[in-house]
Amino acid sequence: MANPTYPSRATTYPASKRRRLSDDDHHSLLPGLPDHIAQLCISLIPQSALYSVCRSWRRLIYSASIPPFRSLYTLSLPKATTGCGGESRDNQMPRLSSFDPISSKWITIDSPPLPPFLHRLSLRHPSFISRNLPVQSVSVSGNLVLLAGTSGDLIPALPHPLVFNPLSNAWSYGPPLSTPRRWCAVGASRGTVVVASGIGSHYTQTVARSVEKWVLRKIESSHRKRIDPDGVWEEMRSLRDSKLCREAIDAVGWRGKLCMVNVKGDCAKQGFVYDVDSDEWVAMAEGMLGGWKGPATSMDEETIYVVDESRGVLKRYNHDRDDWSEIMEDKRLKGAEYIAAGGGKVCVACEKDVGILVVDVMATPPRLWVVETPAGHEILALHILPRMCSPEFQLPETV
Repeated sequence: MANPTYPSRATTYPASKRRRLSDDDHHSLLPGLPDHIAQLCISLIPQSALYSVCRSWRRLIYSASIPPFRSLYTLSLPKATTGCGGESRDNQMPRLSSFDPISSKWITIDSPPLPPFLHRLSLRHPSFISRNLPVQSVSVSGNLVLLAGTSGDLIPALPHPLVFNPLSNAWSYGPPLSTPRRWCAVGASRGTVVVASGIGSHYTQTVARSVEKWVLRKIESSHRKRIDPDGVWEEMRSLRDSKLCREAIDAVGWRGKLCMVNVKGDCAKQGFVYDVDSDEWVAMAEGMLGGWKGPATSMDEETIYVVDESRGVLKRYNHDRDDWSEIMEDKRLKGAEYIAAGGGKVCVACEKDVGILVVDVMATPPRLWVVETPAGHEILALHILPRMCSPEFQLPETV
């Protein structure tokens, strides 16, 4: 890839400077070795160490040639301003940003083009003075899927899911929902997205008790994988009641099931578990429900983590004993609102402006550090997905 800042060949430089320029423009990974052999050697080195060596090695870790490391992604909107000239947060698309843990930089991702069927999302409405209108999204099969939101007219804003693939850095549209909705339960398990309950353009018992699922399929298109737009939402067994339509609910994928509670926060609640394969609903285990006192997530759909938002305690669910063990207590975890897990890390965003707390739950003892949020933005959701494959660091087709 040509660098537009390179000088003309007629310009002369000292020998050391010429060597640096030559190294930057040279795509060989290890001089004297074919790139496929050099790649095997370099793959033994931690990716964080490769970043600072040379441009060729940096290009390698951001290419499709090696498995991608995981990155933190946020959905956010500009913080509310008090001045008369401040831009309204209504009728905006949330901004998707990616935090690269190796370069420690935030990357802003272009918003998807707005087709005629997509309504502008609204975060505030005079009818709901004390709360934001939720935007609901899930991580599934390495993709981010936007599923539900509210327009300024208080109708569902997303009749089609919006899907972002980090490796192709591209947006696509999923199949249309049979009933677009908002304030619903959304979750994903093993490549299947589930939407349950909620409210359509107006409240009905039929929508409030309905359940739909969509199995994501990937197809090849112009040498890139994308979501199959011809997939369909399948209607599943209805809920017994409409208790899940009162809040925007995160259904946590866990061992082929989706676990959820009907209200948020540290308060009395009911818990539900949905088996995606058998299409059966059962009550949540008593021990699991008793410790579900804040936002919850799962690590690779195997281990559930929750933050007790009143006490500021991160906990892990023990399936064999049906109880919770405390991992870490920190006052900065109080008021936790959003959580995501992946790669041995649990990330938490709280209501206070303390940044995003990252806990390495694999370390002994667990370690905590803070990642600053995108400047001037308020977090709406957290996700952990594969890192982006930046065009700047794409390897040649022959590699």
